[in-house]
Amino acid sequence: MENVHQFAFRPTLLHVFISSIKIACFTFNTNGIFFFTPILAFYILFFVSLALVGCLCVFNPNPCPVLEFELRKAKETIQALRANLTQAAENEVPLQERKNYKSSPEIQEPIRPLEKRALNFLVNEFLLKNSYKLTSITFSDENHDQDFELWDDVGLNIPKPPDLLQLYRDFGNHHVTARDVVDASVGVEDDELEADTPILGTVPVFETTPQSIEQCLIVQKLEDQISVLNSEKWSLMEQIQRLESEIDLLKNENFAVSTVYGVAPHPSLKQVPLTVSEDNGRYLDIKSSENDNKHGNIDETSLALSAEVDSRTSKDDMLNSVPSKETEKLSSCAPSSKAAVHFDKPNRKLSPAFHQALLSFCRMSADSRLGSEVSRIADSEKSVMLMLGRCLPHIVPNVLLAKREELIPLILCTACLHPEPKERDQLLHILFNLIKRPDDEQRQMILTGCVAFARHVGPTRVEAELLPQCWEQINHKYPERRLLVAESCGALAPYLPGFELLLSALGDPSERVVSATHQVFLPAYAAWTTELGNLQFHLIPTLLNKIEKLLREGEHGLDEHKLHMYLSALQSLIPSLFALVLQNAPFTSKAKLQGEVPQIEVTRFPRPVSPLQDVAIIIGSREQLAVLLQLYDHQLEHEGTTGWETLLWVVNQLLPQLIEIVGKINVASTACVHEFSRFFWRLCRTFGKIFTNTKVKPQFQEILRLSEENIDSTAGNGVLTKATVPIYATGVLTCYIQEEDRKLLVGFLEDVMTMLSLSHAPLDSLKASFVELGANPAYHELLLTVLWYGVVHTSALVRCTAARMFELLVKGVHETLVAQRVVPALITLSSDPEISVRIATIPAFGTIMETVTQRELLERVKMQLASFLEDPQYQDQHSLHTEIIKTFGRVGPNAEPRFRDEFVIPHLHKLALVNNQQSVDSKRLDIATHLFESYSALSCCFISEDLMVNHFLPGLKCLRTDMEHLSPEHEVILSSMIKECEQKVENKTVQEPQGSMSIAASLVSEDTKTKFLNKMGQLTTSGAMLANVFQRKK
Repeated sequence: MENVHQFAFRPTLLHVFISSIKIACFTFNTNGIFFFTPILAFYILFFVSLALVGCLCVFNPNPCPVLEFELRKAKETIQALRANLTQAAENEVPLQERKNYKSSPEIQEPIRPLEKRALNFLVNEFLLKNSYKLTSITFSDENHDQDFELWDDVGLNIPKPPDLLQLYRDFGNHHVTARDVVDASVGVEDDELEADTPILGTVPVFETTPQSIEQCLIVQKLEDQISVLNSEKWSLMEQIQRLESEIDLLKNENFAVSTVYGVAPHPSLKQVPLTVSEDNGRYLDIKSSENDNKHGNIDETSLALSAEVDSRTSKDDMLNSVPSKETEKLSSCAPSSKAAVHFDKPNRKLSPAFHQALLSFCRMSADSRLGSEVSRIADSEKSVMLMLGRCLPHIVPNVLLAKREELIPLILCTACLHPEPKERDQLLHILFNLIKRPDDEQRQMILTGCVAFARHVGPTRVEAELLPQCWEQINHKYPERRLLVAESCGALAPYLPGFELLLSALGDPSERVVSATHQVFLPAYAAWTTELGNLQFHLIPTLLNKIEKLLREGEHGLDEHKLHMYLSALQSLIPSLFALVLQNAPFTSKAKLQGEVPQIEVTRFPRPVSPLQDVAIIIGSREQLAVLLQLYDHQLEHEGTTGWETLLWVVNQLLPQLIEIVGKINVASTACVHEFSRFFWRLCRTFGKIFTNTKVKPQFQEILRLSEENIDSTAGNGVLTKATVPIYATGVLTCYIQEEDRKLLVGFLEDVMTMLSLSHAPLDSLKASFVELGANPAYHELLLTVLWYGVVHTSALVRCTAARMFELLVKGVHETLVAQRVVPALITLSSDPEISVRIATIPAFGTIMETVTQRELLERVKMQLASFLEDPQYQDQHSLHTEIIKTFGRVGPNAEPRFRDEFVIPHLHKLALVNNQQSVDSKRLDIATHLFESYSALSCCFISEDLMVNHFLPGLKCLRTDMEHLSPEHEVILSSMIKECEQKVENKTVQEPQGSMSIAASLVSEDTKTKFLNKMGQLTTSGAMLANVFQRKK
């Protein structure tokens, strides 16, 4: 029979559940349309939970645990609904305000967040479509919490309206009929419903149609249904109250007061049921409905119910259930913090209805977010952290930018202690975005806070929480923010495994960020890897592997920027590597600061870019470093490296790999040679002279094998043509400048010049050495000494090489050295018995004419070149004429104007005339091609009218004669050039008297340039010549 009763009870609860859905899900307006109200969704889940609790209470023989679980779940659901619906509830316009808007159209209804986001999106869209890009950017910055790329960010499942222009054009085409709407939901008084809802007879009928009559009938039926649902609602409330009282009774039976106060439970707790009258329930529900109409608040009913539950187990009830002595003891402690927090438990006997009504006046401020926070004063550390996590995102935007750093301690403390990972992530995001463009002091403040955070939370949370914030900021548009990342990562290196982040910072386009990375981030990261034992086994090998990969992939185009990035990183790691070698040396235990400490030479180490790269600071002190250096030099010189694992790794693994990488570099890449030279120079200077002489130089010499028997060796010559030569010469042999070191460098360059010349190998490696060394005036005398060795060498091949190397040296050498050392050497070579040596001096003479300004010096060079052109012995020297024409085309546009007008152009005319008589077509075409390039380069120089008529135009016509037979495509361009020049000369003659100084301005007209370049684009001529076409004398 009991089972039958239980099963008979289930349909009743289901009926209550279905009825509650009918009541809670819809509101009703005067036109008979149902609307779903999100605010009332709270009632659905609340009724569902209570209905299910009722079912479980019937079927479970021991319902107390089940009821407790369901009550806890119901409270969690209520809490979640409160959070989700608070914003929607706040946006509901109160009933009285709606009436005001209806009666006074000039009063504008406040904008809702959804409407604001939609309008923001449409305004930004309008600005972009009409090219107001800067305004759009500013508008987006001011609304940083909205994504203007996606309409879905406004709200899900919301259709996008037309753009602003369409809305404006369509504004006058619609007439909106005002209609009075009233919520006919749970808790509305009957008289209010009758007053605000028009009856069937008062509904305005615009057309007497069957459809309108049918709608009126539907309205009447729905009104009847509302009354039925209201009656069901009252019964449902009674069921809720009865179930809650059962839950409380069961709770009091199982969780006795003895568990709190150490006394036996009072039997009266089981005998005093709490009942709530129907009027009380009706009143509370009506109040909640009114609050819904005013503010859309869903907290009143839940607060009222929770207050009823709490009141049954309040401290007053517990005090009444214990003996009098215990009561006196507890009463003396009444003004405690607990009693102060639970202010809604008065020490008086009040009816639940009166108590609830009184509390409703106190909780009016809880309708808003801030009011809710104020009404919930935290009573524990966790509650404080939760409150700060909720409030700080609202506080920060309202603080002046100049004062926001005052919030850093509060943000960091909350981020450290907050229990929710999402909230911590939001707080750290606020920290890194706290200031738009932080200055040095503000960055230092944030940096200090990050270090304190890392010390407190440990490496795991640093990697999981701080690292993502750094990644987010590493590509920020403001360099100050990227600088903040570089500096903070340096300080956080002991806690942050950020190798990829390090590479990103090194490759940043801002020089300030890269500089900060080298000064702070990289040294700190190196210290951390040293502590972990990964500096020599992971960090440095990883960078070397990246360099090797870059060289393999860059055979047809090396990314020099990345190479610089990796090499500069390796260079910054050299001090840390040397400190590691000293700290792991066999003599470390002997390094005691006793007696007089030796002084360290000022030039012993290269100047560090920051204190963090100072070896003395890495070691600990300059005195400690001095003692270690003394023992280091003694160990290398007398005892060797046996058992010295870190130094053996440098000697046996690092150096061979570096030398192998150097051999793969394109020797023509000046930037690569320079970068590796700087790296080896700093490496050798840091590790010292003994290390360089005994460990570095022997490995290079073994690779280069500079000996006479290797002159014809393919392997030896192959290495000499690579970048190994210039990097060894400029990166290793220049580390120390004592006399013996300079002699060693001179001897090496002389040997390389000799071997390359005798083996007819390319001179690129020797030229790269001269270019790199020639950039420093301190080595000019040394290089001239090497070249003089070549000038007086017995082999014509070596003398020829020396003559060609002068061309590279002339541009950077002072005119005094040119006059005293270079020109005499070239004059000597220009009278060499071998014609090839004499011809090799022509480019150097031409470079002197291009760079030197001394009149006497220029006259000497001019006389020597004239001897080459006018001496009968050179009339049939095709190679000499070709070299002179190429030199004229290269230096002519930038040479001294008088030299160009009196010497270069007239002699080009003579060479063109002679070439017309050349019987060998191959030689004739070769000379004509070089003449064409030279004339092309000189065509845009300032040329006087006499020079144009007497030499330039005749030379072009002679050249055209050659091209008519040998290269018709060149002949077309020459004809166009001649025609333009003649036309300009004729126009100049008509406009000005004979003897005008210059027609250059007319010769460089835009029409001439355009036609000439269009024709030139169709040919394949020397790029070096064409590059100087439009250059003028500076």
